[in-house]
Amino acid sequence: MGGLSIWHWIIVLVVVVLIFGTKKLRNAGRDIGGAVHDFKKGMNEGNAEIEAAKKAKDDVIEHEKKDV
Repeated sequence: MGGLSIWHWIIVLVVVVLIFGTKKLRNAGRDIGGAVHDFKKGMNEGNAEIEAAKKAKDDVIEHEKKDV
């Protein structure tokens, strides 16, 4: 008792498909996948900007050391 077996999950899946239909579930999956992709892309762009700023800062410091 207490735990859900595979049969419970199959029944839940069948009920969800009957209620929402496969087209709506496919569209929801595509929307979620697109959101995750855009989030990862934004994180990578943010990291690239941070790395570029660090490199620019290091270049300025190195240039100042040469002038002294």
